[in-house]
Amino acid sequence: MAVVIRLRRTGRKNLPCYRITVTDSRFPRDGRSLETLGLYDPLRKDAAQQLKLDTERTQEWLGRGAVASDMVQSLFKRLGVFPRKIEERRERPGRKKVTATRKRRDSLKKARLEAKAARLKARQQQKRAAAKAAAAGAEAKS
Repeated sequence: MAVVIRLRRTGRKNLPCYRITVTDSRFPRDGRSLETLGLYDPLRKDAAQQLKLDTERTQEWLGRGAVASDMVQSLFKRLGVFPRKIEERRERPGRKKVTATRKRRDSLKKARLEAKAARLKARQQQKRAAAKAAAAGAEAKS
C-alpha cells in the first residue's frame, strides 16, 4: 500500500479550503483517508491562521514511508517544520500514460514511413520493368 500525504478539498464553490490528509494513493482525491494531519485555508488574510499542522503525527507518517505531494512539500517548507529536503517524490500516474502514448505514436509514425517507403520502392520497380519491357518491345519490332 503506497501512502501519500496530500490535500483534500473542502469548502464551497469559489471558497476553497483544504485538509492535509494521509491516504492510500489509489483512493480518489476527496475520498477516504487514513488520518487528517492539518488544515490549509489559502483565503485567510492572517498568514498564521492559513496553515495548521500536527507536526508530530506528520513526522511519524513520514518516518513510516509516507510520501508528500508537491504542494504539501511546499507547505511544509513554508512552515519551516521540515527544513531538510524530502528526497522521495511520488510519480504522477498521468506521466506514464503520456510516455506510453508518445511511444505508441512514434511507433505508428515509423510504421507509416516504412509502408510509404515500401510503396515507393514498388513503384520504382514497376517503372523499371515497364521501361525494360518497352525497350525490349522496341528492339523486337526493329
